[in-house]
Amino acid sequence: MSRRAVRLTLASVAIVLVVALVASIVAAFVVVRRPLPQTSGTLHLDGLSAPVSVTRDARGIPTITARTSADLFRAQGYVAAQDRFFEMDYRRHVTAGRLSELVGENEDALEADKVIRTFGWRRIAQEEWAILEPQTKLALQAYADGVNAYLAGKAPSQIAVEYTVLGLQVDTDAPEQWDPVDSLAWLKAMAWDLRGNYDDELSRARTFASVRDVEKVDQLFPTYPQDVNAPILTKADARDEATTASAEHPLDLRDHDVQKALAAADEALSAVPHLVRDGEGVGSNSWVVDGSHTTSGKPILANDPHLSISAPGIWQQIGLRCEQVGDACPYDVSGFSFAGMPGVVIGHNGDLAWGLTNLGADVTDFFLERVNGTVVQRDDGTEPMTIRTETIKVNGGDDVKLQVRSTRHGPIISDVIDLGGTGNSPLPDGTSGHGYAVSLGWTALAPGHTADALLAIDVAKNATDIAKVGRLLEVPSQNIVFATVDGHIGYQAPGRIPIRARVSGEVPSDGTWPRPGWDSAYDWQGYVDPTDMPHVQDPKSGIIVAANQQVTPRGTGPFLTKDWDYGFRSQRINDLLEAATADDGTLGVAEMNTIQTDQHNPYADVLVPTLLSLNIGNDFDDDGQDLLRSWDRVNDTDSPAAAYFAAVWSTILRLAFDDDLPDSESPTGDSRWLEVVRGLLEEPDSPWWDDRSTPGVVEGRDEVLTRAMVSARRQLTAQLGRDPQDWTWGRLHEAAPEHAVLGGDSIPALVRRLVNPKPLQVGGGSSMVDATAWDASSGSYGVTSAPSMRMVVDLGDLDSSTWVNLTGSSGHPASPHYTDQFSAWAHGTTFPWPFTAAGVQADAKDRLTLSP
Repeated sequence: MSRRAVRLTLASVAIVLVVALVASIVAAFVVVRRPLPQTSGTLHLDGLSAPVSVTRDARGIPTITARTSADLFRAQGYVAAQDRFFEMDYRRHVTAGRLSELVGENEDALEADKVIRTFGWRRIAQEEWAILEPQTKLALQAYADGVNAYLAGKAPSQIAVEYTVLGLQVDTDAPEQWDPVDSLAWLKAMAWDLRGNYDDELSRARTFASVRDVEKVDQLFPTYPQDVNAPILTKADARDEATTASAEHPLDLRDHDVQKALAAADEALSAVPHLVRDGEGVGSNSWVVDGSHTTSGKPILANDPHLSISAPGIWQQIGLRCEQVGDACPYDVSGFSFAGMPGVVIGHNGDLAWGLTNLGADVTDFFLERVNGTVVQRDDGTEPMTIRTETIKVNGGDDVKLQVRSTRHGPIISDVIDLGGTGNSPLPDGTSGHGYAVSLGWTALAPGHTADALLAIDVAKNATDIAKVGRLLEVPSQNIVFATVDGHIGYQAPGRIPIRARVSGEVPSDGTWPRPGWDSAYDWQGYVDPTDMPHVQDPKSGIIVAANQQVTPRGTGPFLTKDWDYGFRSQRINDLLEAATADDGTLGVAEMNTIQTDQHNPYADVLVPTLLSLNIGNDFDDDGQDLLRSWDRVNDTDSPAAAYFAAVWSTILRLAFDDDLPDSESPTGDSRWLEVVRGLLEEPDSPWWDDRSTPGVVEGRDEVLTRAMVSARRQLTAQLGRDPQDWTWGRLHEAAPEHAVLGGDSIPALVRRLVNPKPLQVGGGSSMVDATAWDASSGSYGVTSAPSMRMVVDLGDLDSSTWVNLTGSSGHPASPHYTDQFSAWAHGTTFPWPFTAAGVQADAKDRLTLSP
């Protein structure tokens, strides 16, 4: 599913911008540089108990040193506001369903507000505040106090240039005070973007509307190939939690009104702005090897989360250090944080390093509800819905009233956007006389302890502490890999995972398809016991790879999901690590960095042998095929063969599947589609190969593959030139981060050039270790998601660790640190990451003292 970004239309004020920002070079310089913060000398910060030191390295990355935890987090809030307050403000408006208050009358913003108000992210965050640990509340409050101290007395133009630009169209009053709940609401956005298989669940229902056969749909969602790509763990002793039940009121997905309701739900969810996730390939790589395989004799851990690309990038690098580490002030941690959240999300302390990847557990379900007025059917009776009214304020416009209905399963999301009576799909029998609606069951719609978990992991020392974190990290469900300075490595799967009963019927009841909300047999039966979640410490192999693949072999452990990444990335990492450590070989930080940027193409391994077996028979058209004969199957930036193969792949998908599927289900080319095509190569006469748009002709595999190669040659001739040797993958495949509000095409070019980094050519691709994903259904090869950062931590010498961010540490477009890591990131290089006090001081370029 595509996810619309909310874009502000400022074309009407282009002339004003030219006058304001171009007519006077001096004025333009002042406007864009006015918000840049003071980073050296001394500043006063109310509420501190003692002076706090803030050093920054050559890339503007801060390390904060304080005497108390409260001072530490107060200073972190202050520094975050210095560098990235507009990003924080944008996020809190999105997560509260108040984006229209920030950007004014904008259709995309209003639709996003409606959907998020329906979810009730901020309402849940407010409930969450009440159950957090006291020390977590203190950290969140101190952080908020630091943010507000920075904002005090500043005009919007002193805080961020974005307010100056917005002020040309809407009222931009001084930003409101930061509240701890603003931080918690951001966690709901993270949970949503990393929620697991909801896209696949709706995709199955939409695909069924065209193919009308559950078995045919299942062919497009194949089982994880565990005989080819290994799961994270080789065995598990946790029990399967499913129970058995009978369906009293089955679902008929063929019903037109059911499909209409599903289409409305899908349209509503597509209105949510992407904050961290967009397009194919969102996942992550992480792995850890023990000291028997490393040059330092201690574990080395690597992590690179794959998220949507944006300007600024999602992560803020930071070090947080207590002057004397102890019970009163336990923090000595460095890594990657979110602007708006205290602490470090991914990184290491003096005892332990950890990485996170998306577990992908199925934590959402769509429930079809039979609605009659203000009640819904419940087995043989009815029960009332909960109804509330939300008021959405629009900057410069009229308020918008929104009625939100909810059932026991969750909010009704199909209410949000009216599709005008379109739709077509399969569900329950005997449904005449009932209206349909779609509610969303999602584990994050109950308050949880994720904020507690994020601070607990910052001070974790061992596997016992990580197990505690696993019990607290309820949403989003993440794979945790970790290593300790005393030589241990481990894996922990956390998360609040629903238990679903096995219910007989045409449509599976395991969470892969929408569910009949009127039948209590389909209700969740509780949650998996956290102690039953998969985990391991010090496996015999000395290697753990967690890259979104299946966690345990089928039939073992609790049921988590069927919709995994298909494991081509994870298996490549496993293979590289095993090859490097064979015959007593060892790995260092440099070798780990090399693996992170591996660009070997698994699609080529599957397809190239068959492509080369075919005879095109035309000297011009087979020039592209000739590139494949000597190709090393590496998607480096300068590769002509990689460019040609990408065009072939997207064309194969279009020719084989677009005639059978609705437009919304055009293949994106992710690992699922690689596994689908891998299976179909063994079935050259499968009906999927036949193009139904050519009546009287039945195409097979070889006809489709040959046509795809010819078409790709001609497409690239038009796009890149006649000589295939002039083609390069990088010319097609660019990383172009965009500003969330001011980066779109409707914005005047002057502003776009200010806020959007210049696009860079990159290698890699979907389902590769260097996961610069692209969407084969979009008509573009541009990067949709990518490694949002890269880090490698050597537990034998923490100062030898390395890191790099996507763009830079600053959120101010005029800052040199807005994009000063982008080129290094694009070229696969990293920077030193000192951790010891001596190392940090030696690396410091700016020194700021925050005084009471």
